[in-house]
Amino acid sequence: MPSSFNVENADGYERLMGRWSKRLAPMLIDFAGLADGDRVLDVGCGTGSLTFTLAETAGLREIAAIDYSPVFVEAATRRNTDPRISIRQADACALPFEDGRFDRAMSLLVLHFVPEAAKAVSEMRRVVRPGGVVAAAVWDHYGGMSGMRMMWDTVVMLDEQALPLRRRYCFQPMMRPGELKQSFIAQGLADVEETSLLIRMEYASFDDYWQPIAAGEGPLGKYVAGLDPAKRKAVDAALRAAYEAGEPDGPRSFASVAWACRGRVPAGG
Repeated sequence: MPSSFNVENADGYERLMGRWSKRLAPMLIDFAGLADGDRVLDVGCGTGSLTFTLAETAGLREIAAIDYSPVFVEAATRRNTDPRISIRQADACALPFEDGRFDRAMSLLVLHFVPEAAKAVSEMRRVVRPGGVVAAAVWDHYGGMSGMRMMWDTVVMLDEQALPLRRRYCFQPMMRPGELKQSFIAQGLADVEETSLLIRMEYASFDDYWQPIAAGEGPLGKYVAGLDPAKRKAVDAALRAAYEAGEPDGPRSFASVAWACRGRVPAGG
């Protein structure tokens, strides 16, 4: 199973997460570094947040992007007008590129949804030349996603069947402190560094916050879509109360933290 992320449609994903990954993409790029003439691979491109941010750098020679979801590949392809960009459907654990093809490989908010995440890191290392860089970022679901944790923590108070789902959400692969770094080292990358990146998720209203998930996007959306009408009504009301926190409905801002890691492919590949 190459990905555990539930995809309903590209527009729904943009409202759920794409608008936030656009904020995170420049931070990962700054952390990974770029140089004129680079060939760069985006592993798990989604709707193109990282791919199209990379394209803002005029000096790049090539930007290749892959995603396992045909929904995302179609949406990103439809958006693309840059001849340097190529987008295809592929598995992060079996990248369709020869060894050493790229100067850098990056993955934004993907590895925690790949059950064999270490294999994906190994594949990124394989397709990057000696001296090149592998970099990735994943959300810190347990300690760094206040807005999303509020949802899960509210839901489990109403439905104990959601407890294993919350556990899975909080401890997906690569999310524990140092786990991403340990994986990079285990796959033979050198000069490995880990840091955290902070953005804020800002919502105009409760509906702006809740509707993308209520429509069925992502892991929590899949759970919500399966609720019976009575329990769904209770969940909606409880989450509205949590969001509003005793104040009138309106804008809210949630701190959101991602782990980021980079490593260099050693001489000799």
